[in-house]
Amino acid sequence: MLKAYYTIEKVTLPIIPLRGISIYPYMVMHFDVGREKSINALEKAMMDDSHILLCTQKDPRIDEPGVEDFYTVGTISKVRQMLKLPGGSIRVLVEGVSRGRIVEVLDNESFFEAEIENFLYDPEKVVIDKAMEAAMRLVISDLEEYIELNTKVSPELSTTVTDIEDPGRLADVIASYLVLKPEDEQRILETFDIYERLEVLHGILQEEIELLKIEDKINQRVKKQISRLQKEYYLREQMKAIQRELGEDDEILTEVEEYRKKLDKIKMPKEVKDKALKELDRLTKTSPHSAEIGVIRTYLDWIVDLPWDKESKSKIDINKAREILDEEHYGLEDVKERILEFIAVRKLTNSMKGPILCLVGPPGVGKTSIARSIARALNREFVRMALGGVRDEAEIRGHRRTYVGSMPGRIMSLIRKAGSKNPVFLFDEIDKISSDYRGDPASGLLEVLDPEQNSNFVDHFLDVPFDLSKVMFITTANTTTTIPRPLLDRMEVIRISGYTDEEKLQIAMKHLLPKQMKEHGLEEKNLKLSKAALKNIINYYTREAGVRNLERNIANICRKAAKTIVEKNVKTVRINALNLSNYLGAPKYRFDLVDQKDRIGVANGLAWTAVGGETLSIEVNVMKGSGKTQLTGKLGDVMKESAMAGISYIRANSDRLNIEEDFHKEMDIHIHVPEGAIPKDGPSAGITIATAVVSALSNTPINRKVAMTGEITLRGRVLPVGGIKEKVLAANRMGIEKVILPYENKKDLDEIPDKIRRKMEFVLVKDMDKVLEHALVKRADEDEDS
Repeated sequence: MLKAYYTIEKVTLPIIPLRGISIYPYMVMHFDVGREKSINALEKAMMDDSHILLCTQKDPRIDEPGVEDFYTVGTISKVRQMLKLPGGSIRVLVEGVSRGRIVEVLDNESFFEAEIENFLYDPEKVVIDKAMEAAMRLVISDLEEYIELNTKVSPELSTTVTDIEDPGRLADVIASYLVLKPEDEQRILETFDIYERLEVLHGILQEEIELLKIEDKINQRVKKQISRLQKEYYLREQMKAIQRELGEDDEILTEVEEYRKKLDKIKMPKEVKDKALKELDRLTKTSPHSAEIGVIRTYLDWIVDLPWDKESKSKIDINKAREILDEEHYGLEDVKERILEFIAVRKLTNSMKGPILCLVGPPGVGKTSIARSIARALNREFVRMALGGVRDEAEIRGHRRTYVGSMPGRIMSLIRKAGSKNPVFLFDEIDKISSDYRGDPASGLLEVLDPEQNSNFVDHFLDVPFDLSKVMFITTANTTTTIPRPLLDRMEVIRISGYTDEEKLQIAMKHLLPKQMKEHGLEEKNLKLSKAALKNIINYYTREAGVRNLERNIANICRKAAKTIVEKNVKTVRINALNLSNYLGAPKYRFDLVDQKDRIGVANGLAWTAVGGETLSIEVNVMKGSGKTQLTGKLGDVMKESAMAGISYIRANSDRLNIEEDFHKEMDIHIHVPEGAIPKDGPSAGITIATAVVSALSNTPINRKVAMTGEITLRGRVLPVGGIKEKVLAANRMGIEKVILPYENKKDLDEIPDKIRRKMEFVLVKDMDKVLEHALVKRADEDEDS
């Protein structure tokens, strides 16, 4: 309901939206106008009666506001003065006249214009009753308290507002002097009822007073703290002076003397000693309560604790080394020989400079344990740093001392832990290292793994050189593809391939089973695990190149055997191939066996995976159609391209292969590799796919006891591939009798165990003609159709 002291007059006025400021009636202020629409609105106002509506923007960050971006209630103001500024903007001096509310915004593109309700205020009609007077007194009292707490507001403001008798003007004048949030300013402006406006202002002032009191409390507390610290410093200085007069030792001086004695006992480079003595001098001059003193102490502790002059006495006995390697690792003859050669060279040269060894192989083949065995064979300390997931260079080189809580890198930490300057240092999983905005750890390792540079390795925290040339660095990786090339160039790669089934059986019998029985408190008489059961665990419960899962399954059997012995009070648990599933459940894996008969369009391929070799049964169907070729089985791009190369070769040589010349127009070819959920890629299935397609098109069966691997070219040449040992082991497990390999892979046959080489026939081929000769059961007579 409209109060008696307001008269509403409808007017049409231009509008200027204000950013971050509000204006009240009776308030005089200036602001700059730069937006084109606002300048046009100002010019329109000056052409009429100099009146304009000033409204506050809801979001001051909007450069070009729309109708919905400013409040509907503002202040009708009179433009008193205009001054054009350089750059095209205008400085305006305005005086607030009355409140105005937008009724309807008019359609005007050059500036905002609206039909407005002008609330003409008549102070003579305001009835000042007891409630109104009380509200006025409260607001004035609040203002006085606010001025007392806020030093930024002039005390004279209190005198100015006390003389104002009009309650509406009193509220607006007080609000104009306060620094309020835009929402609170708008709330006061939109409250037309004078008594309610005084109540709103009272609430806002109370909130501001509360905040100012909290600020004052915090300020007083900080001042007290500073004065207390100053007092304590002064008293401590006095105590120091008294102690010196009495001849008493200062705690810091005693500490410095202890550090000095330790430094004198250590044989370290002159540069390092000079740096340490300089830090000792800083320690004596630094206040005991300074934060810097902790950093200096930490630094000196590290300098003193590092093994500058301590090293293990290496006893290089090659026979003892061979004995240790054989004792802890079964098989891996090539790897052991390379390590023994490495140790022999170190003995003859009496120098630790040489290539950095990088042991590359699938998980679980014993890379880390071989490194541990090398340390034992050389009679040295062993330390290991896992690089998997390391993405910060500071992990390698440490943080500079400018950072709070900075520490040396992991290399210096592990050297200190070893207590020797010539340990065997293992960087585990070097292929898993990564980088981000904090730096590239691989770049930090370049210096560490370079025998020509690591004699002066500088950690950022220590800032002095440390000799790493006597450290024997060994790295491990699952693959070399993800190792940066400059880093790989500094290392000598020793490849460790997966174990054969026979090797796994021997490892299980000689190492894993005795170890797990001991850990589970079982004696030899308590558990009898047959050789057939172990073979079944290897074949049907694990699928890996190493022996980790094999050990887990043996541990599982040991636990169940221990439970049976305790529960049923039996002395011996016997496990064989027949009752193995009672302990380990149903078999988890299967491997393909040779088909019962030769089939058309089905060829046995060989593949390499991270857990060893696999056999792939590649199937081809040909059907009447329009010459489409379809490949299924989740094949990668390289494998698809290899298949297309094989088909192109067949098309080019269809006469010789006894295949209809226009098969590519009238027949659809579907190539499928089973186990479709598993991704497959690589070029090594090229000759297998081509053989299966030739078989399907010529209606000729493929020898089921033949498996093959090799890349095919458009001319039918067979190119070499990798992973021959693992692939041949998979073929042997499947029951294959003949394996077709690329001629250039002849050198890889030396890696295959003699026992398997004697069982199988190996055919080395240079072209597809030889492949088809050995793979197809019979060939149609080439002159039959002539």
